Amino acid sequence: YVAGDDFRHLDWKAYLRLNRLILKLFEEEEDLPIYFFVDSSQSMSYGDPSKLDYSRRVAAALCYIGLANLDRVNVISFAEGVKAELPPQRGKGRIFKIFRFLTDLNASGETDAKSSFKTYCTETRRRGLAVVISDFFDSHGFEGALDILRHFRHDIFVIHIASHEEIDPALRGELLLVDAENNTSREITITPSLLAAYKVEFAKYCEAVESYCGKYQLGYVRTTTDFPFEELVLKVFRQGRFLK
Repeated sequence: YVAGDDFRHLDWKAYLRLNRLILKLFEEEEDLPIYFFVDSSQSMSYGDPSKLDYSRRVAAALCYIGLANLDRVNVISFAEGVKAELPPQRGKGRIFKIFRFLTDLNASGETDAKSSFKTYCTETRRRGLAVVISDFFDSHGFEGALDILRHFRHDIFVIHIASHEEIDPALRGELLLVDAENNTSREITITPSLLAAYKVEFAKYCEAVESYCGKYQLGYVRTTTDFPFEELVLKVFRQGRFLK
């Protein structure tokens, strides 16, 4: 003990034994909130089940686990900006409010994750675990968005979702392709060689997201909408980010 220390933390039993004033030292566990950023842009409507439907189930399961662990759970829907947000919820009884929030989400708009995250983080500021559930189809790129979360010192976990139809599309011949988010269209002849080139580029993009996460030691799992979501939740937990 030195002058100025909080005398409320004095260990009086130690004083009786040692005839010295000794402070009790303890480590307080910081209560970090969990932020679930759920991509609800138009491209998330693709697939069967849709990527948004799959995201809802994954988010609901992880939210429930967070609530059961007495974490403060926040849910944010984003596209070109923050579309909707559910303020902090705590305790298992709040899961039904989260269910309703997730059920009401609809897929619309283009994606600008960087702008969305910057707006939300600037207003919220409190660091925590940021879980991003998205297909990462963002014309602005994904790096800037994740850079924002790192700048605000969040612990980050990425759940990268794709549909089987995007990975291995069953397309052939003369087609009019329409962009899922901005509705621009292009007439194109899909040949086996073009399809093979597409698959290579799609794989490269997915690997780029994973490589970024590995570089900055962010949690990362990639999944398809036909993968059992219960197994995905287990994969997330094996990385230890949700464990105190």
